[in-house]
Amino acid sequence: MWVRISESSQAGRGKGVGLGLAIGSAVAFGGSGVAAKPLIEAGLDPLHVVWLRVAGAALVMLPLAVRHRALLRSRPALLAGFGLLGVAGVQACYFAAISRIPVGVALLVEYLAPALVLGWVRFVQRRPVTRAAALGVVLAVGGLACVVEVWSGLSFDALGLLLALGAACCQVGYFVLSDQGSDSGDAAPDPIGVIAYGLLVGAAVLTVVARPWNTDWSVLADTADMNGTPVAAVGLLAWIVFVATVVAYVTGVISVRRLSPQVAGVVACLEAVIATVLAWFLLGEHLSAPQIIGGAVVLVGAFIAQSSAPAKNSAEPVASGGPERELSARGNVA
Repeated sequence: MWVRISESSQAGRGKGVGLGLAIGSAVAFGGSGVAAKPLIEAGLDPLHVVWLRVAGAALVMLPLAVRHRALLRSRPALLAGFGLLGVAGVQACYFAAISRIPVGVALLVEYLAPALVLGWVRFVQRRPVTRAAALGVVLAVGGLACVVEVWSGLSFDALGLLLALGAACCQVGYFVLSDQGSDSGDAAPDPIGVIAYGLLVGAAVLTVVARPWNTDWSVLADTADMNGTPVAAVGLLAWIVFVATVVAYVTGVISVRRLSPQVAGVVACLEAVIATVLAWFLLGEHLSAPQIIGGAVVLVGAFIAQSSAPAKNSAEPVASGGPERELSARGNVA
């Protein structure tokens, strides 16, 4: 009995830490747009900002990549998939999408990823999904529609919507691949090594897409305007690299390991709320009443999803390992 209480207490603490890391990741990711917008307005191409972000983070993580070089032999497909989908794919598809459709529409479509994660869990992995978790996703997506005010400026562009959906699918890959091997115990791939090599792969892919040799480097030597306040451009870039990329990816991947892809995916919807609030205070982009209401709905949806989904090793819906694991768990209890 005491063993069960201890295990339950440890699982609860692990889930609490995972939730805190997921929220921290959402905050870090959410600050990227606020820092990147002044750089773009100062003259940098959006894709060049993305390349600087990923390449800079890859350089920071390079020593850790060397330390975890064994992953190149043991998990080459995981590293390539994470770099292509979780890093390069999300960034490239999103920025290509906003060149054809409104930013709000692209962001809403991209954050259909939590619903797609649940679809992956239910129909591909054939694992049950709780109604409460599904309700949390519906609320989060609905609230997000209000946050980005999807009704303003909607223009249908098939290719733009397809690119935004591509970003959503790549984000599913980010959550699913972040969880790979998490139930392998000591044999699980180190998340820091996966992130380091994912950034290296992403930087290589984005180099071909963004063509950084055409970058206007003089912008980084000057200041950028942030709502009337001059800020060193190189300082904004440092924030994007160290906080909005390195910290964001590290906390995000570790949170997925401690929670689950579907729960971490819903909590990640907070990124849109955080980005909007930061833009209000730092860029003077004020929130409307529907956006405030939508932000509250996103928070409620994320809370319902994370509180209703059981721990990964539970035999309950959403986080179970399938019928075989459920039967094994029941046998152990008996």
